[in-house]
Amino acid sequence: MARMTMIEAIRDALDVAMGQDPGVVVFGEDVGYFGGVFRCTAGLQAKYGKTRCFDTPINESGIVGAGIGMAAYGLKPVVEIQFADYVYPAYDQIVSEAARLRYRSAGQFTCPMVIRMPTGGGIFGGQTHSQSPEALFTHVTGLKTVVPSNPQDAKGLLLSAIADPDPVIFLEPKRLYNGPFDGHHDRPVAPWKTHELAEVPEGVHTVPLGRAALRRAGQAVTVLTYGTMVHVALAATAESGVDAEVIDLRTLLPLDMETIVTSVRKTGRCMVLHEATLTSGFGAELAALVQAECFWHLEAPIRRVTGWDTPYPHTHEWSYFPGPARVAEALRQLVEVD
Repeated sequence: MARMTMIEAIRDALDVAMGQDPGVVVFGEDVGYFGGVFRCTAGLQAKYGKTRCFDTPINESGIVGAGIGMAAYGLKPVVEIQFADYVYPAYDQIVSEAARLRYRSAGQFTCPMVIRMPTGGGIFGGQTHSQSPEALFTHVTGLKTVVPSNPQDAKGLLLSAIADPDPVIFLEPKRLYNGPFDGHHDRPVAPWKTHELAEVPEGVHTVPLGRAALRRAGQAVTVLTYGTMVHVALAATAESGVDAEVIDLRTLLPLDMETIVTSVRKTGRCMVLHEATLTSGFGAELAALVQAECFWHLEAPIRRVTGWDTPYPHTHEWSYFPGPARVAEALRQLVEVD
């Protein structure tokens, strides 16, 4: 197996999919000749030609709308929104058309498309390049929502998303593109090459949608998280001394409730951790589900640790970002509740 960054793993998944199926097309702003702002599509236009990997105007609604039409006619478009913060002009197309095409046509049409978006902060992108809008998509019936935390999963989940017959929102934590990030912004950047989950199988490698991964076994508390926060949770667990079990959800919809329930019933405590804002974040849905399924096993209230209810600040990025110190303190407080 080759060791890859998340960028390389995503590119490899696209390469495999395009090589297997001539119906897979990749397009978006600067994804063709330039290879994408983060270089996730570098070299694909040269290899597969301008009809299968091409640039578009700066028009998110048009990008997604064209993809929906292609999908309805049997192609498998993989479109890129340059930053998740830019998706809002396309939201009507995603919600009203892509997500409902199967239902409104009584199964005569489907929409097998993937919408890729870099998400999250940690790069000093400010309020317009740092948002985490996953809850906007998990609220919509008909969409699947995926957030990988490492190169191995990024390739496997992306190939599964491309093969899926319905639309998939594929959110890529941009701070993880070149290395795992545990929230310690004042330390040297760690590369993926030393991380075990940077070992990516060659050729076809799929990770099923709807299946979480156990990143650390523990007895004291369950941490439910995804994306960049998986690495923050692991660092906070080590620094807090709390024997936490860390669950990487990987797919927010469909959600692996079996893994969640098994873990929470074992530990009796639950923390939900995500970078997005607190109010109406996906963590609220997780907390409600855990409360409903594990009520008689809970020994303490469910704790949410998230970004604050404010636009993502540029100069105070690390005050907003749920770092390991804040998570570690919340873990200690959670296990002290009798």
